[in-house]
Amino acid sequence: MKKIAYVFPGQGSQAVGMGQSVAEANSNAKKIFEQADSRLGYSLSDIIFNGPIETLTLTTNAQPALLTTSIAIMQCLQASGIQPDYTAGHSLGEYTALVASGAINFEDAVYAVHKRGEYMEEAVPNGEGTMAAVLGLDRDVLKEVTEEVTSNGNSVQLANLNCPGQIVISGTVKGVEEASALAKEKGAKRALPLQVSGPFHSQLMKPAAEKFKQVLQEINIVDAQIPVIANVTAEPMTNSEDIKEKLIEQLYSPVQWEDSVRKMVDLGVDTFIEIGQGKVLSGLIKKINKEVKVYSIQDMESCAQVVEELKA
Repeated sequence: MKKIAYVFPGQGSQAVGMGQSVAEANSNAKKIFEQADSRLGYSLSDIIFNGPIETLTLTTNAQPALLTTSIAIMQCLQASGIQPDYTAGHSLGEYTALVASGAINFEDAVYAVHKRGEYMEEAVPNGEGTMAAVLGLDRDVLKEVTEEVTSNGNSVQLANLNCPGQIVISGTVKGVEEASALAKEKGAKRALPLQVSGPFHSQLMKPAAEKFKQVLQEINIVDAQIPVIANVTAEPMTNSEDIKEKLIEQLYSPVQWEDSVRKMVDLGVDTFIEIGQGKVLSGLIKKINKEVKVYSIQDMESCAQVVEELKA
């Protein structure tokens, strides 16, 4: 029997109006948006459906907004009886995966990622940290580049190992600039600065991780019913204590997305369903493995199409 993985996008995929058609058509999806508003104490759904995009893109809003939209869309898929054998998410998406796997209830997760966004924003003063996508360089070479720049006093680390030839680096503005220049000298095709509000998944996020420990103590995390592939290790996790530990580490460690996809394929997954706004992960998965089937569900129409195809 072939296996299915649900995968969930991370920050950067947000768009005004996402999930609105699903909320209007599906009462369970509508309830998810209402629960988010109630737990956070403000109308997140109004920001998601009506914007403006500047407000939606703030890390404290974008993170709960993306999680809420993905879980709302997932209601439609689950109603069809199609269940995953594994779940995974990119950075923030790991929380969505944990909800899908039964390790964290939705309301606790939406609160946790709202606080996570707040602490990530606070960790580094605006303008002092940044990220860049480095294209066409081997990960080991790029790791040596970042270590060299960091040892010279300007902190920079690998942040997202997305797919072969696409790695994001993160750190101080100076560190990222120096590493980008050195990467090009070592053979990188391009180094593209990213429009982000901070140096996510770098050592500069350790203060956020310290604060965030308290939030994870406040919420209820149980053993996952469906294995979640951890960003930090690219290995399946189900144990609640292990999950807590990995969520703290995830804030300042690289997202091992390429390895996570390869691990799921090794475990027998041949069908990936990206649930939520955008198709970023679908594109990355196709670059990692051309043999697997990849679907993307963003609304009722795409959900119906995917269900029909899978059931056939």
